[in-house]
Amino acid sequence: MSNPLILIPARMASTRLPGKPLAPIAGEAMIVHVWRRACESRLGRVAVATDAPEVAAAVRAAGGEAVMTRADHPSGSDRIYEALLALDPQARHDVVVNVQGDLPTIEPETIRTVFAPLADEAVDIATLAAVITREEERTDPNVVKAVGTPIGPGLLRALYFTRATAPWGEGPLLHHIGLYAYRRTALVRFVGLAPSTLEQRERLEQLRALEAGMRIDVAIVPAVPLGVDTPHDLERARILLESRNA
Repeated sequence: MSNPLILIPARMASTRLPGKPLAPIAGEAMIVHVWRRACESRLGRVAVATDAPEVAAAVRAAGGEAVMTRADHPSGSDRIYEALLALDPQARHDVVVNVQGDLPTIEPETIRTVFAPLADEAVDIATLAAVITREEERTDPNVVKAVGTPIGPGLLRALYFTRATAPWGEGPLLHHIGLYAYRRTALVRFVGLAPSTLEQRERLEQLRALEAGMRIDVAIVPAVPLGVDTPHDLERARILLESRNA
């Protein structure tokens, strides 16, 4: 019964890889690959939200939809909220899926999976995680861990997100994947909240929602999609996609 809108925030001012949305991979800009994967999920309408005319031009040249947003947004959530108001002032879309613009190899099925937890009307926000398999990731503060209580096969209710190694003790740890599906009402509420204490301490935006009493459910997927943050990541993405297209 839902009518989702997939939004892909993309900005040129990356500190570690400037201009990465337009980085060429297998003959196309990275942002175009992400847009294509989102379209292949067949969840619904897809648009790129950007502050760079050249990114919008690349998406439109590939046949996609792009919307210009301000350059001073503090987060991707704020950027997609501005895009939502511009693209859908009539509020026809009741769910907003935020797909990061640096995931060129993401599987369409992974995008579809993030929508599944919203089948429960009590869920405000849905997100993803995968079981950590590399030992070094367990203690890496750059790998955010999702901590939750199981509520069904491959599904958790989130209790906390942290850069620490958690939970303590024997058992699997979960690598949080920053892909979200918001009920429209939840996104409106979320961007209206002030940054919270734990959000600022952990530097994790999703903690703002938990501290405000919003419910986040986590769907488990088989693997973490490759995020492109460095030249090394970009080369890995090129190898993967060029071999896939060969």
